[in-house]
Amino acid sequence: MPSSVLRRVARVLAGPGRAGPATSGAGQVVALFRASHPEPAAAVTTVAGLLAWGFGHRPAGVVAVVLTVAASQLAVGWANDALDAERDAVVGRTDKPIAAGLVSQRTTARAAVAATLATPTLALTTNPVAAAVATIGLLSALLYDWPLKSSPLSVLPYAVSFGSMPAFVVLALPGTPAPPVWLVTAAALLGAGAHFANVLPDLDDDARTGVRGLPHRLGSGGSRAAAIGLLLAATAALVLGPPGPPSPVGLAAVTTAVLVPPLLWYGERLTARARPRSVVAFRSVLIIALIDVILLVASGPQT
Repeated sequence: MPSSVLRRVARVLAGPGRAGPATSGAGQVVALFRASHPEPAAAVTTVAGLLAWGFGHRPAGVVAVVLTVAASQLAVGWANDALDAERDAVVGRTDKPIAAGLVSQRTTARAAVAATLATPTLALTTNPVAAAVATIGLLSALLYDWPLKSSPLSVLPYAVSFGSMPAFVVLALPGTPAPPVWLVTAAALLGAGAHFANVLPDLDDDARTGVRGLPHRLGSGGSRAAAIGLLLAATAALVLGPPGPPSPVGLAAVTTAVLVPPLLWYGERLTARARPRSVVAFRSVLIIALIDVILLVASGPQT
């Protein structure tokens, strides 16, 4: 782990932290699993596996990619919950296993350390260059957990970590081919857009606990615009980046991504069910992000 994150985790491991349940058992295992942020971890791991398959990895290569990305996702999720345990308790996040007292902060930190050490080990089953890129992606994500989450550079780890994932997938192929620049760029833009979209629902809770990343400094309006703009740029990179003219499907995807935000907003007003703009924007960016992920998986071994 980066030294700043390592010091924070070490303090958790050395001290009592937030105590978990007095007894151990299957309940704690389930709680630990929930603390790993399983939904986004599964989504990113699935995308990595599909990318590996699409780029022509043999079954062993697909397995190596999936295990590496899964380990890195577990490391980031557990580190996030271990480091944010006190903040989650302050804002009453009972959906968080540590804050709810279902698993201890120390156990979660230990799991984060184990998954962090496992990631480069698993990545080395491909080749050293790919393993180095996978490790950089993990370290970048951990630096978001601490200290970049509350800095103007909070978007940087998302861009680096998302961009490193397809780079790792391509570099892990036999012969270590260079990943296409358009593919890495599109993934980085997707990650940056995901950062602004992910923070939108939590701006108020973050403000109560002193989190001041770039989205918080831009405010809800600026974050909505940044999320949509970055995701549209990712869509354009995925459609226009590969060699040759864009396909009709790609052009349709760009058109859909451009039309989604105004159509959702108009639909809400037309049906007299106006919701907060943050909700409409969040739905918009989720749809655009889904389009981007589909294009990313469908990109194939193009150079």
